[in-house]
Amino acid sequence: MEFLCYHRDRTDSLPLREELQEAHWSYMDQYAKELIARGPTFAADGETPTGSVHVVDAPDAATARAFAFDEPNYQAGAYRDVLLRRWRNLLGRTMWDFPGGLTGGNRYFVLGLGAGQPADTEVPTDRDDLIAYGPLLSDDGTAWLGTAVLVEAPDPDTARTVLTGDRYAAIEVHDWECGGRR
Repeated sequence: MEFLCYHRDRTDSLPLREELQEAHWSYMDQYAKELIARGPTFAADGETPTGSVHVVDAPDAATARAFAFDEPNYQAGAYRDVLLRRWRNLLGRTMWDFPGGLTGGNRYFVLGLGAGQPADTEVPTDRDDLIAYGPLLSDDGTAWLGTAVLVEAPDPDTARTVLTGDRYAAIEVHDWECGGRR
């Protein structure tokens, strides 16, 4: 079963994250075969990290929680909070399989927090710009809680249009790039 984990940075945690970068990467290396996508989010300046997205295939919720909360940056206090939700990989591939490659173009993490009836539960047609796409689900996988997307787009406003705006309590759009060792 797949899980989306979004660690949001604590204010002024960049020096700590830089200090722990190798520990973070080494930790993630242990999950290389289970990762569907990974990478940092950035502030509007495109330079300042604001968080870290990881989509992981784990055997159960307990393993996913251990993945999220044993992470070195989390253990050291670099993150202010963690969103961990079941997720369904509707594209059936990893970010490494994205036809657009791992670099180039503007990339975004679009997070739609659900309200009411499920929305955007099917992959939109004619969207070659989708890197990862799927619904956020309750722990037991039965209730829709939102939708999370990694997408290549010209700008944040265009990235936001991948979701049906009026069907969500909130939609966040974050600058994102494919992460991991290069």
